[in-house]
Amino acid sequence: MKHTTKVILAMVLMLSLLLAACGKGDNKAGESTKDNEKASNLLEEIKERGVIKVGMMGTYAPYNFLNDKKEMDGFDADISKALAKNLGVEPEFIAQEFSGMIPSLQAGKFDIVVSQMTITDERKEQMDFTQPYITNEVKVIVVENNTDIKEKEDFVGKNIGVGLGTNDETYLRTVLMPEIGDFTIKTYDDVITSLKDLDAGRIDATINNLYALKPIIAENGFKIKAVGKPVKADPAGVAAKKGNEELIAALNEALTQIKEDGTYNEIFKKWFGEEPPAE
Repeated sequence: MKHTTKVILAMVLMLSLLLAACGKGDNKAGESTKDNEKASNLLEEIKERGVIKVGMMGTYAPYNFLNDKKEMDGFDADISKALAKNLGVEPEFIAQEFSGMIPSLQAGKFDIVVSQMTITDERKEQMDFTQPYITNEVKVIVVENNTDIKEKEDFVGKNIGVGLGTNDETYLRTVLMPEIGDFTIKTYDDVITSLKDLDAGRIDATINNLYALKPIIAENGFKIKAVGKPVKADPAGVAAKKGNEELIAALNEALTQIKEDGTYNEIFKKWFGEEPPAE
């Protein structure tokens, strides 16, 4: 009798543990469902709060920078304002170094990134992108009296500067170096520091697009030039945390609208002094 009682108690205990384990599984499934619902409802959340939080470097004129009033300004800022207006909300700009942009987006520090985030297959595994809102040609940049570097193939054995965490850095490490041979890569958190080092001879070259360099060159009097053919052409898109298909769809619709109504052309001419290239 005592043996039978012990067996029954053991069976009851095992059944209780099994039910508890199933309950935890149900909780996890419920939490996962809530997470998915939260992700898919980010657009609704943005509209309810009336503000879309935009991650931006703020150190990359004329794309994005702090003006004399310490306000976020530039091409990216104006595009963000136009998109926000189309969604019926206000933009709130949050400055972030580019190297921390993706982790900060994934952590929910901001809703979207509008900061010349180049669309790549690797990044599409981490974030969702809209259609491109600009495509930039990247060129080799050297000092005016340079005679050693005329094209990217001349990087072998040289010191090359590039923005930390940028698509340009990935290109140098994973595409160009295996293709042409070894060179030293020095990374920077902002463009102006890399150009100062180039001007002072601490690096031999950098890669960037001329739209980004023109205002910095004019303000600082750097004696530098672009050489050779474009290294590559980079399409940049608005990025959001993965799983926000409704938000991406709304942003794509907004981008199409501002291109059709002339807003995009006005913004492009304001910052680059020319019509945008035909698509």
